[in-house]
Amino acid sequence: MKQVNFEQVRVAKAVAEGQCIAHADGKTIFLTHAAPGDLVDLRIIKKRKGILFGKITQLHEAGPDRIEPRCSHFGVCGGCKWQHVTYAAQLEFKANQVKENFEKIGHLDFPEMLPIKGSSEEFHYRNRLDFGFTKQRYLTEEEFTSERQFSMDGLGFHVPGRFDKILDIDTCHLMDDLMNTIRKFAKQLAVDMGFTFYDLRDHGGVMRSLIIRNSSLGEWMLIVAFGEENEQIPVYLEKLKAAFPQVTSLMYAINTKKNDTLYDQDIHTFFGKDHILEKIGDLTFKIGPKSFFQTNSAQAEVLYSTTLEFAGLTGNELVYDLYSGTGSIALFVAAHAKKVVGVEFIDMAIEDAWINARFNNIDNVNFLAGDMREVLNEEFVNREGRPDVIITDPPRAGMHPDVIAMLLRLRAPKIVYVSCNPATQARDLAMLKEVYQIEKVQSVDMFPHTHHVENVVLLTLKA
Repeated sequence: MKQVNFEQVRVAKAVAEGQCIAHADGKTIFLTHAAPGDLVDLRIIKKRKGILFGKITQLHEAGPDRIEPRCSHFGVCGGCKWQHVTYAAQLEFKANQVKENFEKIGHLDFPEMLPIKGSSEEFHYRNRLDFGFTKQRYLTEEEFTSERQFSMDGLGFHVPGRFDKILDIDTCHLMDDLMNTIRKFAKQLAVDMGFTFYDLRDHGGVMRSLIIRNSSLGEWMLIVAFGEENEQIPVYLEKLKAAFPQVTSLMYAINTKKNDTLYDQDIHTFFGKDHILEKIGDLTFKIGPKSFFQTNSAQAEVLYSTTLEFAGLTGNELVYDLYSGTGSIALFVAAHAKKVVGVEFIDMAIEDAWINARFNNIDNVNFLAGDMREVLNEEFVNREGRPDVIITDPPRAGMHPDVIAMLLRLRAPKIVYVSCNPATQARDLAMLKEVYQIEKVQSVDMFPHTHHVENVVLLTLKA
């Protein structure tokens, strides 16, 4: 497209997906890495379905919330969208995002939103990070134009929009600092031992990926995925083990597939346990190498406590927990209910739910695997009982219309809707509003510096 530039443009406001909008020549332009109030020059970089997207070429005046990002990789990595603005501003952006979705997508009547619950930690809050090895790492603009020679081996995160490029990470501030030490050691050890790094196009190489997990109980799990067999793998793992006595679970896999997922792979325990333990509230969870678990443990407790508060349980209720995942919410509320029935599509998640139910001696739960559209029917209700409270925590796509239709037929006195996507949540609530009214809205920030936000809504039957 023809290059179009605009000068001295004031950035208007923050919107969804970590972007801001500005207006120039009667056009609305979406910008990344901008902040409300910035005065900038910008260039249009693409047009998609009539929408303009721009890039800041010159910052003349910083908006009131703009700060210097802590991370040297900010702007390239893509993991953090808002590290260049204050955390207070981030929370305001996220709360406004929920409010605008409810108003513009759902056309909903709702009470004043409760103040968003921010994370107690702005950095070092993640309990899991996944890294990829590459033999052809992404070069920054400074490196690309330099005459120096650089090693092309890298270990880090995929660059947004580039499946074949990984940004070599020096320091990530989202997890405990020990993670950076482990990651750098794992990379250098592979180099010293002469291991080849993975080729994302040709699909060859020994070193493929590294997953690092930890818990608030001080336990650490490392999962090293190798792209092919090598007789020196045990030596590599032994040296990794010796260097980090903090690691309580050292595991590995041989992944020769063309995708990085390990959910369909055999994961072997080289040293220690096949799990780590995490505590949320009064519960202790066993987290295996394939277990899904909220990546901000402290805020997970805030989210679950909010859900429990909204449910208003007295100990006599039958609760449905739809899209229950590994059962963490179901188990968290079980002590306050007569019985909790969880339904989840993924068999492996249901297995984890039962493991943790037994581990915590919880016997008033039942977990079932299956497609929600097929499982949640009249036969299910006749067998399990009619719910007093329904908790639903669907994936980003929200609930299928068939599931919503069943909720309208069930007419449970309360629904607590937990969502990681306020846009699809607003859409679903619009379909429920003929029968239900919104009583409370509470946003919870699980992921500082990203555009993601969790939102909890309490629905009650209309009179």
